[in-house]
Amino acid sequence: MLMSMDTHLLRTFVAVLEHRSFSRAASALGYTQSAVSQHIAALEADLGARLLERRPVAPTPAGTRLMEHAPALLLRLDAARADIARLPDARPARLTLACSPAALTPAVAQALAQLHTATRLLDAEVRLLARESVLEDVLTARADLGLVDGVAAPSDPLPLPDLGPTTTRAAAEQPLAVLFPAGHPLARRRSVRLTDLTQARWIDAPDTAVPLDRLRAVCRTDGFRPRIRHRGTDLHGLASLTAADLGLTALPLPLAATFPGITAVPVEEPRLVHRTELIHTAHPTATAQQLADLIPRHGEAAS
Repeated sequence: MLMSMDTHLLRTFVAVLEHRSFSRAASALGYTQSAVSQHIAALEADLGARLLERRPVAPTPAGTRLMEHAPALLLRLDAARADIARLPDARPARLTLACSPAALTPAVAQALAQLHTATRLLDAEVRLLARESVLEDVLTARADLGLVDGVAAPSDPLPLPDLGPTTTRAAAEQPLAVLFPAGHPLARRRSVRLTDLTQARWIDAPDTAVPLDRLRAVCRTDGFRPRIRHRGTDLHGLASLTAADLGLTALPLPLAATFPGITAVPVEEPRLVHRTELIHTAHPTATAQQLADLIPRHGEAAS
């Protein structure tokens, strides 16, 4: 029965499949290989189904089905532990803010500066992470607040996964732009339609720019194929690749306009905006709530 499942066994199962090896999973978890084998055998006995093929390591149909649930189950458990650990909030004034790269705007920096002035903040940390990691860090208390960006129709929320009791609100909506090298023929246009660019050369940069699979979804096409892939959170490096004519990318217009060697052209169709949302748990720390109150809501001017 799933509710009686030992989470240690489930974590071992996930590690074995992630590493595709009992020995590498044992090394990553700090167990012996024999202990890992015992964990998998105990989990299979608990569920009454064979979960893994041993040579080579691969999931059985039952293992594949369990893997569809396991990461979300473990994340919810970590989030519950973190939520309980926050009570009572008697810690010194410390703050960790997790942001996807394009979500760290001047308004957010100004809010942090105001927090420092208004409180005796002993320690503050800002982490630039991939979008998926921002939500995980907030849920598991590795971050007190999160800011994540993406594209949506005007006034629509971002399509974030439901992984725990979180509160979200709009922090900003900005025009979306396509970045072209300065000499590109389309760089002279006042606006572009994404549907006209489905066969152009693109940079696949899901951690920084608008993910190409999101562009495919909103344009209902299988285009937007990458010429080059960019991994990490370096926006300036991504802009340099675009300036060198290695591919197009999509970013919020105010940010895109700051990079040398490129021209940012607003997206006319489909009607999309670059949206930033603030994320925190249902019971944020007092310091986190103070910062959340200082970050302007969409439609408000920064004070």
